[in-house]
Amino acid sequence: MRIQDFHQQLAAIGARPCHIGRINRAWLKGLPLDNGTRHQKSEHYFPLSVRDGLPPISAQMAALARIHSQHEAADGSLRLLVKLADEQMVESVLLPRDGLCVSSQVGCAVGCTFCMTGKSGLLRQLGSAEIAAQVALARQLRPVKKVVFMGMGEPAHNLDNVLEAIELLGTDGNIGHKNLVFSTVGDERVFERLPQLRVKPALALSLHTTRAELRAQLLPRAPRLTPEQLVEMGDAYARQVGYPIQYQWTLLAGINDTQQELDAVIRLLKGRYGLLNVIPYNSVEGDSYQRPDDARVLAIRRYLHEHGVLTKVRNSAGQDVDGGCGQLRARAASVIDHSRLLRRKSQQF
Repeated sequence: MRIQDFHQQLAAIGARPCHIGRINRAWLKGLPLDNGTRHQKSEHYFPLSVRDGLPPISAQMAALARIHSQHEAADGSLRLLVKLADEQMVESVLLPRDGLCVSSQVGCAVGCTFCMTGKSGLLRQLGSAEIAAQVALARQLRPVKKVVFMGMGEPAHNLDNVLEAIELLGTDGNIGHKNLVFSTVGDERVFERLPQLRVKPALALSLHTTRAELRAQLLPRAPRLTPEQLVEMGDAYARQVGYPIQYQWTLLAGINDTQQELDAVIRLLKGRYGLLNVIPYNSVEGDSYQRPDDARVLAIRRYLHEHGVLTKVRNSAGQDVDGGCGQLRARAASVIDHSRLLRRKSQQF
């Protein structure tokens, strides 16, 4: 479902733009759609046709995103396994300091070899209303002042829906534009469309290596833009909007944490308007990739920082509760598949 479908339904029951705006704001705060204000009750503001027509629309909007399970982690994050109206599931993560990570797709087509979501492939796109519904749902639990599009999916592959959601969140959702973070592996369409928006989000660019051939192996279905091209386009956008770009670098022991890579990073990023987030890999059982030890991670941050590249260590939220993106959904899907298998077996006897 898209936001424009929601608005068309409201218009069909007699809601004028001022009513739709108030309903948007109530929804995105996690409140009932017919919520009034401190000074005016809903029955004194909404026409009778709107009050009578809202209940079925409210039920439909509530069904867009429901909590299937929630998993609180020691770092203060809260991972939500979110069930959609068609019973598909995505993940959202309430982060410390009032942040929220949302999903834009069920699965992902990029196929990053170190990402659990990528291993499932793309199942379907999320509509813009389903994306915004994750914010409305999360705000029923905690305040949300920052939204990062770093959950399941590649936002550039669902560009229209993601940009519609960003537009709504940056206006009626009352989220500062620089606190809306569009994360992408890099796509020329992103660099064409974002500068044209009224709500211009911050940009996070998944880099992971300075070597084009290695990047093609790690991100097999990402656009074939070189790291140098990506950094040039990212830097130009960051300077245009006035807030720094975030370069994402998942640290894989023995693969992209070598001294040669670090020196290449310095040559690539020194003097750029941005920062580098190094993300130690969240190892899973049976995986071929390994996480560098903590001493190595800190040494990498210190070396890059001392050589002119602002570097932060960003651990994946909720690592003690299967925190890597896609892990909760994969575990739930495995349980569901196992239950179905048991039911089929029981029916044979």
